[in-house]
Amino acid sequence: MDPLGAPSQFVDVDNLPGWSDAYEAKQLDCHQSPVEKAQADVRSPFPYRKDINEKIILWKGDVALLNCTAIVNTSNETLTDKNPVSESIFMHAGPDLKDELQKLKGCRTGEAKLTKGFNLAARFIIHTVGPKYKSRYRTAAESSLYSCYRNVLQLAKEQAMCSVGFCVINTLKRCYPLEDATHIALRTVRRFLEVHGETLEKVVFAVSELEEATYQKLLPLYFPRSLEEEVQSLPYLPADIGNAEGEPVVPERQIRITEKPGVPDDASDEEGLEADLSFIGSHAFARMEGDVDKQRRLILQGQLSEAALQKQHQRNYNRWLCQARAEDLSDIASLKALYQTGVDNCGRTVMVVVGRNIPVTLIDMEKALLYFIHVMDHIAVKEYVLVYFHTLTNDYNQLDSNFLKKLYDVVDAKYKRNLKALYFVHPTFRSKVSAWFFTTFTVSGLKDKIHYVESLQQLFTAIPPEQIDLPPFVLEYDARENGPYYSSYPPSPDL
Repeated sequence: MDPLGAPSQFVDVDNLPGWSDAYEAKQLDCHQSPVEKAQADVRSPFPYRKDINEKIILWKGDVALLNCTAIVNTSNETLTDKNPVSESIFMHAGPDLKDELQKLKGCRTGEAKLTKGFNLAARFIIHTVGPKYKSRYRTAAESSLYSCYRNVLQLAKEQAMCSVGFCVINTLKRCYPLEDATHIALRTVRRFLEVHGETLEKVVFAVSELEEATYQKLLPLYFPRSLEEEVQSLPYLPADIGNAEGEPVVPERQIRITEKPGVPDDASDEEGLEADLSFIGSHAFARMEGDVDKQRRLILQGQLSEAALQKQHQRNYNRWLCQARAEDLSDIASLKALYQTGVDNCGRTVMVVVGRNIPVTLIDMEKALLYFIHVMDHIAVKEYVLVYFHTLTNDYNQLDSNFLKKLYDVVDAKYKRNLKALYFVHPTFRSKVSAWFFTTFTVSGLKDKIHYVESLQQLFTAIPPEQIDLPPFVLEYDARENGPYYSSYPPSPDL
């Protein structure tokens, strides 16, 4: 307890600036114009809600010091984990907390259990156990982490709590990627407040210095503070935003129990016994999303509708995207074969592919495909151009046409729709012939977008030189072939 007259170390949540406060001050200073009506018509699944934003606080500090109704402790199944959050809570709460925890007899992953706050400023402590993360069990980890946040909020609602202070539930020991975990945390809280917002006055996200940047980046996606911020954040939402409660969804596992098993929804009671049951499988108790084998068979027979084909393609792409986010792709990234640079003369994002940096025979090409999807998913939501440097490539760098066809088939429709140009720099006669065959007989939709560029001067008519990072060997080659003019252009220090 603080000595009489000494300032308290605890922080009153009512005195902390809200999520919207700093933004509103910035708006007043900058005199920003309101969002255009055309933009306002494009709404996010997490629309601007001032009433919800007023409940949110992002605070860099120790959750144990918050003076609110309850704070959250992240621990292990025996509630004895030694992590910075738990150790601080135990230190400030005093020895009575350990005795209380022994009565709980542990806590399972995803559950939430309640104790008193003892010497803390918070009246209660809600203890929860985050999952151990492994990429192969990603879906189970996502569901467990969602359960942590949802059960904490549900417990707060049942106990009529006014305010809750969340720590970052996933710990370093449990290896959960911070950005992925933050998406789940924010969308779960957002969905809960949409339905039960009247039960909570404040939700505080207490973060460390390392965690603050991630929360600052992702909070506008789920708690936009204006219509303009809502529109700007929309392209950066992940493919999986969960269901109506924020819970992760696996489409292939969705099963809906029908009210009258074996009877179509639009069938009358009289027709029920005579209804054709061929629309379901052998399990008459449920209607599944679709028979995958049957769909593949229909595709081969050309009988599946265009809408069904698009839906199946989107599901397939989402699986690739989820895998790309779960994989360790640092070895592919280190090649510097694909990177974002500036914009072209039309303001479109420029992506660079360096052919010589792709050792086709030495790397896992499936990981290369995953890396492409990982990097390009948020780029392709807007118009973009590709610059492919074929400079000094050899047989070890030639991308197989089967790989390119697979890449073209896997990617989402937005990639093809928003790709406005592909600049093929320093092509050889052989590469031109190969590209002609590939775009004529394999992916004809790409043919009109390819522009062969013999020199950098020609490329600079479409993309200003200051807007593209050029590998040094490309500059040297171009200087030899087309004159020394470009040799004085400074190469990027990162390449």
